Amino acid sequence: MNEERELDEQQGEAELAAGVAVRAQANAEAAEADGDEGDIEEPQEARLPQRQYIIFRAGRERFCFAVLDVEEVVEWPKLTKVPLGPACLIGIFNLRGSIVPIVDIAFTEVRRADLPPKHIVVACLRGEGDRNDLRVGIAADEVIGTYTTTEPLLTEAAPKDVPHCCGMLRHEDRLALALDLERLVESFPVGVI
Repeated sequence: MNEERELDEQQGEAELAAGVAVRAQANAEAAEADGDEGDIEEPQEARLPQRQYIIFRAGRERFCFAVLDVEEVVEWPKLTKVPLGPACLIGIFNLRGSIVPIVDIAFTEVRRADLPPKHIVVACLRGEGDRNDLRVGIAADEVIGTYTTTEPLLTEAAPKDVPHCCGMLRHEDRLALALDLERLVESFPVGVI
């Protein structure tokens, strides 16, 4: 019985290896037919690094964060209002034991009371040295998705009156304001809770 099983396993491995070899040969032939030489790659200097962003809408504007700055996106939670807090601070919520302030970066637009934001983009500013990480929730009406690009941000096109914006990202024939997390924390001082 064990010998039959071993024989079946060996036969399966041989078939798998043959299938891989056939696919590799077919890929090589297809590349040759296209005029490509599979072994030649672009020089390393010619390739630009890929950057990935999460794009969301708050109010009428599209915003984006580098994916590495975003910890997670959560549905609108039950939150606690903060008495005498700044106008941009919607409240705070508990995210697995961490208290996270929720900032409305579109607070200058009068938001309809019957249409609260649907999501929170939780960004994390990593602490250096003895400083702890600082989590900030950004109220988002819609999370559009992630976008990967090699194009640099349009820093010259960044609006000068938006201090937390570090550039513009071209996405689907539209522009999104690229947010700088450090500048955002400075612009919307919610304090360390």
